[in-house]
Amino acid sequence: MINVKICGVRTRDHALTAVNAGADMIGLVFAPSRRRIDPDDAIAIAEAVRTAADGRRPVSLIGVFVNDDVARIREVATWCGLDGIQLSGDEPVAYAEALASFLVIKAIRFDDSARERDWLIEDRAHVRLLVDAHVPGSYGGAGVVADWDRAAGLARRRSVLLAGGLTPANVAEAIQRVRPWGVDVSSGVESNGVKDHQKIRAFVAAARAAAQ
Repeated sequence: MINVKICGVRTRDHALTAVNAGADMIGLVFAPSRRRIDPDDAIAIAEAVRTAADGRRPVSLIGVFVNDDVARIREVATWCGLDGIQLSGDEPVAYAEALASFLVIKAIRFDDSARERDWLIEDRAHVRLLVDAHVPGSYGGAGVVADWDRAAGLARRRSVLLAGGLTPANVAEAIQRVRPWGVDVSSGVESNGVKDHQKIRAFVAAARAAAQ
């Protein structure tokens, strides 16, 4: 079983394409980014996703934040009805306890920082580690392939969500090499900076086939 997350979704139509294709998680970006979404639009997407998934299977809504105040994260997550929080900045490990009522996904880039080492040591049931590429000055969505060898080593002992430069063309190889808990894509299912319905469907199908 592989968990598939389509991140950086900004419209109801793209969210529903992801749901109907079989995605497990929809990522909504609340951090400064060209993919940023406001809470009202996020609520509308959340309602559409839950209606579409009703009676079939749960689809988790994940809010993506970067170096935000933990109180604001909780406020936005509650207001929008999020199931999980992705921390893609330099957040301290104390955020794990403060957000214990949510699934927490913490981005790791193997940058050897002290805060990252704390997250690698801390192992809690509600925390997953997202392995992304280390791109100085970027907090994600850069389309650069992550270090699959180090990700595979981490995946042998922790629940890892693999991100970084994944596309419909390479996700099967990534799953076979890393054996992650899940895969995460954003720019890899876009055309000219916009989510592409066909690429979303192709990505989910390729991930599912590889996992089987």
